[in-house]
Amino acid sequence: MAQQTLEECLQRVELVRQEIGKVLVGQKDVVEQLLWAVFAGGHALLEGVPGLGKTLLVRTLSQAFELSFQRIQFTPDLMPTDITGTNILRVDEKGQQVFTFQEGPIFAHVVLADEINRATPKTQSALLEAMQERTVSAGGVTRRLPDPFFVLATQNPLEQEGTYPLPEAQMDRFLLKIDVPYPTAEELKAIVRQTTTGQSVRVEKVASAEQIAEIQQAAREILVAEPVLDYAVKLLLATHPGEQAPVSVLKNVRNGAGPRGVQAMIALAKVRALLSGRFNLSYEDVDAVALPALRHRIFLNFEGEANGVKTDQIVRDILTEMERHRT
Repeated sequence: MAQQTLEECLQRVELVRQEIGKVLVGQKDVVEQLLWAVFAGGHALLEGVPGLGKTLLVRTLSQAFELSFQRIQFTPDLMPTDITGTNILRVDEKGQQVFTFQEGPIFAHVVLADEINRATPKTQSALLEAMQERTVSAGGVTRRLPDPFFVLATQNPLEQEGTYPLPEAQMDRFLLKIDVPYPTAEELKAIVRQTTTGQSVRVEKVASAEQIAEIQQAAREILVAEPVLDYAVKLLLATHPGEQAPVSVLKNVRNGAGPRGVQAMIALAKVRALLSGRFNLSYEDVDAVALPALRHRIFLNFEGEANGVKTDQIVRDILTEMERHRT
């Protein structure tokens, strides 16, 4: 990858950040992690209490990109065909009744799955094929989804009544899980000033599908040295209870992350290296992406659940142990 190409990618990404910054106050880490997912070509799950701007962030991101956008509000009565589409009976020009496929909201570049855990498992499963194969099968026909295609989902960690936890297989299809923190006092004041003046902000489109593809390709070309790849693999294996695992893993973890976990870490770390202006991966890149890449792929046992252990702390313990061995 040429230096000129790298500089063009960095300039384009900075324009996207600026457009998002027009609307969203603070949340720099959240914005950065969402950009990692987009430029790595994966899906993201945003978790946080209501009112933190999760939906606003996804909508603003789609406005900064020249991409189609659809929002799906997940509710208990939502049906799979409400997402994928269905065959409908209509009368053609000759007066004959024919079936035609009516595309659902999944046929968009950016799909916001709002409060995804409010829909039943049957409806949640309608996203599995779309997220993995980028296709929709209906009426015996498999149809391609637009390219690029991202599912950006939100969920509320507090309200559990009337919700359906995502199956492990579906959680694993999200490239990363972003924890959206509560704003600081200064950020809260800035939010109030920005939202109570009656002024509207126009978000400019600063990146096309082709430019997004160029950044994705540039990220894939980032070099990964063998020791760094070994480090990422050892980090993943440490999430499984075993001889090499930290005490917190042995005590609290039922199952560790699968192969998609290390794939996610390397893909995200490559984007982070690219956005830092480097052509090669570092240990720090892997450490920086470990939390969002692994926190939703580690499953606690009964003791861990009963004691209220957080998977974030498990990953931090592993990183601490890995750093001790590295030095």
